[in-house]
Amino acid sequence: MSTVSVRMDGRAWGVLLVLCGAIFLEGIDVAMLNVALPAIRADLGLSTGTLSGVVSLYVLGYGGFMLLGGRAADLFGRRRMFLLWLTVFLVFSGLGGFATEGWMLLVARFATGVAAAFMAPAGLALLTATFPDGPGRTKALGVYAGTAAGGFSLGLVAGGLLASLGWRWVFFAPVILSGTILLAAVPLLRDPGALDRPAGGFDLAGAFTITGAMLLLVYGVVRLDHPGAGWAGTAGAIAAGLALLAAFVQIERRSPHPLVRLGVLRSGPLVRANLGALLFLGSFAGFQFLLTLYLQELRGWSPLQTGLAMLVIGVDTVLAPTLTPRLVNRFGNGRVLFGGLVLAVVAYTLFLPVTLDWTYAAMLPTMALLGLAFSLAYGPLTMAATEGVDESEHGLAGGLLYTAIQFGTALGLSAVTAVTASASGAGGTPEERLGALQPGLAVPLAAAALGAVVTAFGLRAGTSPAAPPEPALSLEPALSPEPASAPTETTA
Repeated sequence: MSTVSVRMDGRAWGVLLVLCGAIFLEGIDVAMLNVALPAIRADLGLSTGTLSGVVSLYVLGYGGFMLLGGRAADLFGRRRMFLLWLTVFLVFSGLGGFATEGWMLLVARFATGVAAAFMAPAGLALLTATFPDGPGRTKALGVYAGTAAGGFSLGLVAGGLLASLGWRWVFFAPVILSGTILLAAVPLLRDPGALDRPAGGFDLAGAFTITGAMLLLVYGVVRLDHPGAGWAGTAGAIAAGLALLAAFVQIERRSPHPLVRLGVLRSGPLVRANLGALLFLGSFAGFQFLLTLYLQELRGWSPLQTGLAMLVIGVDTVLAPTLTPRLVNRFGNGRVLFGGLVLAVVAYTLFLPVTLDWTYAAMLPTMALLGLAFSLAYGPLTMAATEGVDESEHGLAGGLLYTAIQFGTALGLSAVTAVTASASGAGGTPEERLGALQPGLAVPLAAAALGAVVTAFGLRAGTSPAAPPEPALSLEPALSPEPASAPTETTA
């Protein structure tokens, strides 16, 4: 293994902080809004359908444009895409804060989701370009992953606090944060040299078909948790999305300059990382939804109390950048990821016997284990998403990962909603409502267990021998002429 400097200069620190700030912004934006929804409904008099649309349209924009956003970063420049769409994010978040009608909120949230779809993969690609493959990148991705998950957990608390001051602050706070990140990003971020861009121009046919397919598929999944919307429309949207996806595959096979090189999907680690991300994040999204209903509707806890109860899950903000890189360097990506998924399975299992009089002490083991699970799983999933992928396609790899995360989130919510709705009886006593929630708790458990099985296949495929540890787990900027090699697994 090559010997390289493990010192990190000020610019590398600055780049890492900017990119972590952006992914933190996305997490905290979503979490704060979820907590503030009741206050928004009360002030603007929104119907249940409009209120649900405020959440669903963000997911629709995010999931629908993610693959296009990832490839656009590779083709048009990661820095340019990051700065442009961070600005769009800032503008429409501010417009949401000034909304006086439901349609204004819907437009703002859809545009914000689209902005996040272009910004997130560009940010991940900038990070992997700044830190070469090795312990430095492992450490940087650990910090990045911890910040992403920490944004969500801290956003639950921040949303409760800001909603008590006025729900509009839930939109204005991201404006302040994104403005600060933008001012720092302009002088710090640089594109990693010349990128391999197609001489024949942009693949417009591929762009239109994949975006249309993603929009229809996400829309169909979002409709699953609204049985009253009609099953025919839901099935039609999913069928049309699959048809466009099939057309996209044919277009890419024949295109001299494809938007998505289909060969990238032959990477076993990449495919397993995306399946693992879909199942892991889907399981948590479903569990968090059920837990919120349990605490607020059955136990009468306030949004702030609910956020504080789940704050312990945010322990990954500390552990992901400190403990996880050491474990990855010692045991490999796949084993650490598998350990995180197994902890999630245990956490959901412990919550199955929940009753109406459970103390917080009875819930705490589940919360703590989920925090550990995120610490061990989220970072390795992010690392595995770009493992073995050419540097020029890291934006695409990031787009695939975040698409899987958004699909997983939508599927997790839809699945638990469908199960609990089918289990609901005519009565409305707390006991009967808890009885309807309990079957839904099996959904996150099953998803996490399936994610562990998927990851186990990567472990069986074999691992590379562990290399001697680096003298320090410092971050290494992409300024060294010879990057270090990381003792990570070839599969995840």
